[in-house]
Amino acid sequence: MNIKKLTISAMFISLGVVLGNLVYIPVGISKCFPIQHTINILSGIMLGPFYSTSIAFLISLIRNIMGIGSLLAFPGSMIGALLAGILHKKTKNNYMVAIGEIFGTGIVGGLVAFPIAKYIMGKEVLALFFVYPFILSTVGGAIIALIIIKAFGQIKDRQSLL
Repeated sequence: MNIKKLTISAMFISLGVVLGNLVYIPVGISKCFPIQHTINILSGIMLGPFYSTSIAFLISLIRNIMGIGSLLAFPGSMIGALLAGILHKKTKNNYMVAIGEIFGTGIVGGLVAFPIAKYIMGKEVLALFFVYPFILSTVGGAIIALIIIKAFGQIKDRQSLL
């Protein structure tokens, strides 16, 4: 285990849980959380797919245990984080990472949220109900992440940060 990666992961998890109380957009039975998407992109670039997916899972888990999250946070955040990390590993292009997060969370996560809402949560929703709000939230988070990346300089090699 890499202590620096674990420390950065703990920082991202803490930020995700704390800021989850402050910044979210309620949409029906879901809570859209743009900061989660910012964290997914930054952790995907800095730490890679395993850590970014683990961070997304733990933020969702802690927020749900605290009663401030939604079960729908799991599929969206984890799929987006995984794609963000994989795309950074393959392309090293921060814009592709953002697009991966938007596609993974907004479209794939939005579609995966449907059976969770219907069969686990017992809510009657249309299959595409979550796609639009998830995309909006993810685009907002991607913009924030890209601004942070620009402000701190282009993150080209995640290993140089560690």
